[in-house]
Amino acid sequence: MSRSRTMAGCVLAIVALALAAVPAVADHRTTGSAGRAATVPGTSVSPGTEGATWTPAARTGRGVAPPPGMLEALQRDLGLNAEQAQARLLNEARLTPVAERLGKVLGPRFAGAWLRGNSAHTLVVATTSAADIPVILAAGAQADVVTRSLTVLKTVKERVDATLPPKPLVSSVRYVDVRGNRVVVLTPRPDEAETVIEGTGIDTGAVLVLPSTEVPLPLFDLVGGNAYYIGVTRRCSIAFSVLKDTRAGFVTAGHCGVKGAVTTGFNRVAQGVFQASDFPGDDYAWVSVNSAWTATPAVDNGQGGTVPVAGAKVAIEGASVCRAGSTTDFHCGLIQQRDASVTYPQGTVFGLTRTTVCAEGGDSGGAFISADQAQGIASGGSGDCNLGGVTYFQPILEVLSAYGLELRTTAGNPPPPTTGTCTGYSSTYDGTVKAGESAYQPRNVHYTTRVTGPHAGCLDGPPGSDLDLYLQKLVGRTWTTVATSGGAGPDEKIGYTGTAGRYRYKVTATAGSGAYTLGFNAP
Repeated sequence: MSRSRTMAGCVLAIVALALAAVPAVADHRTTGSAGRAATVPGTSVSPGTEGATWTPAARTGRGVAPPPGMLEALQRDLGLNAEQAQARLLNEARLTPVAERLGKVLGPRFAGAWLRGNSAHTLVVATTSAADIPVILAAGAQADVVTRSLTVLKTVKERVDATLPPKPLVSSVRYVDVRGNRVVVLTPRPDEAETVIEGTGIDTGAVLVLPSTEVPLPLFDLVGGNAYYIGVTRRCSIAFSVLKDTRAGFVTAGHCGVKGAVTTGFNRVAQGVFQASDFPGDDYAWVSVNSAWTATPAVDNGQGGTVPVAGAKVAIEGASVCRAGSTTDFHCGLIQQRDASVTYPQGTVFGLTRTTVCAEGGDSGGAFISADQAQGIASGGSGDCNLGGVTYFQPILEVLSAYGLELRTTAGNPPPPTTGTCTGYSSTYDGTVKAGESAYQPRNVHYTTRVTGPHAGCLDGPPGSDLDLYLQKLVGRTWTTVATSGGAGPDEKIGYTGTAGRYRYKVTATAGSGAYTLGFNAP
């Protein structure tokens, strides 16, 4: 598949940018392609850095030991030595915020970012404009100039999803491959898939069809173990502890149980009830527990200890991620691609993240975590932990938004602020937006309603700015604006009565920049 692309590995003129270069921890064994050293352009490694130990002070402002058991799991599952495992955690903590900031700076030209090297010592940021190369290099990353932006790739994938039928199964998996700047279709019937795609007018240069025997399946099982049970025999795994108002509980996979299903714990003691469950389409659920169970911000590390959960900062492609499950305990791998669509026998699930972590039956619903940051809920996969495999997870932020849940973290769960114009709403989110740009809430995903009813949104923006508020609903695979509040000034309110479905709010800065608060109620 032909495409125009340029990798910038040379040092260009230094340009001013409010993004400090981030030094990488070196990987002794790996060098880049075309004879280039595989280090972050424009950065240096101080003497002794190669032997540094894990202290994510650059991210947290504190010197903290690595999560218990994580270094050992990374060494075992990624084939690293202790020094490389430590260096990988350091580099991921330092470079992920750089990727996030560059994504905002590049805006519509941004085409994705990923980490390279055994120790994740190189951050690559893709753009559709060569004019961005100095900006990317100055931030401490390597530039990759490509043809299609991330927005374009996501649009292509949405069209591919809508084109390929789930029955008969033509494609089991579709995902956006930012490294290849294309959409990849995995299929046991490549000729048929190509014929279907070519007949729709989709840009075939943006799609790569690969023959594959990968057929992911949900991961529930009938084997006992350290888990929770639905009914008498079916077993799944807990992902993360959550709070909803004063109720404690946990999130898990939607295919593990339906609303109203009763659960017992690993010890067969009465535990809780499924309060909500979505599958297929999504694959998440939440279970409220009784007073005999305490919600703790921890994940089992498979060695008799736990990994603390400090937050839910999203890791980028190429970062390490570990999974805890009741069948195979604690295993690690790499994040491969995001926004994957997986067709199970029960139907298609959208928006999953693809990883190289292994899993087996009974691991469904378990936790995916990067360092101490929650990533998602184990959905399904193929292979096993003897020969290896591919596993997909449902991103954690989506389920938190869908059900109005708070993640239980080591920082505690303070009540939402009650000051400002938008008070008294059941859901409140803070964000920032720049002039001429837009932001999406909740947390750049969406929320789901299951009944027809009223939606109410309130936007409190910075003084002197002009912000507009839009309520959008997902119709088919397209976000459609169903209500608008576009008056002059920083504050807006929306009222709308709509049918069940997926909704999100769009905040646009017509003039001015700064922080805002969005509050909303949903049916």
